[in-house]
Amino acid sequence: MHALLKFSKAVDWLNTQIGKYVIWLILGSTVISAVNAAVRKIFNVSSNAYLEVQWYLFAAAFLLASAYTLLNGEHVKIDVIYSRWSKRAQTWIDVLGFTFFLLPFCATILWFGIPFFLKGYQSGEVSSNAGGLVLWPVYAMMPLGFALLLLQGLSELIKRVAFLMGLIEDPTHKKVEKTAEEELAEAIQKLAEEKAAKSNAA
Repeated sequence: MHALLKFSKAVDWLNTQIGKYVIWLILGSTVISAVNAAVRKIFNVSSNAYLEVQWYLFAAAFLLASAYTLLNGEHVKIDVIYSRWSKRAQTWIDVLGFTFFLLPFCATILWFGIPFFLKGYQSGEVSSNAGGLVLWPVYAMMPLGFALLLLQGLSELIKRVAFLMGLIEDPTHKKVEKTAEEELAEAIQKLAEEKAAKSNAA
């Protein structure tokens, strides 16, 4: 089990790093959208490539961040009944859910998604829209995203089983961390206090 927990920790680290940087894809999509709209209005020039690259970036962000979302327990849950049960019962539900639903679903998507991507890559398939882009990069996001989700599902399953065995603390417990806004406010307050202290000393 200790080796599995090390594997789980490595998967958590990988998806944490990916999650930190995937957000920039949303920014890229937003910037491209704004520039495309401005150019179209000002110069009456546009291209389907600009529209499709936004779709590519958004699809990549959505699929690549799904594992990070699972890691942080941010997927939508219907917990009207779930939340009323004990932590141990909730953990058993998670174990069953990961084992019989999430992992088989991810494996099925990979089974069909990898050949789909390879076919698009080998054929050099291009969008049917005028000026459209090649499609294999966005096709690649499907198996890649679900591979990361599969790994994170395994990691979460390992942590749940370890918790049931009494080897680790509750893996679903979220540590309350300060937001970026709170940290900024504290830094500003600290600077103000230091400045006031210097003024009083003078």
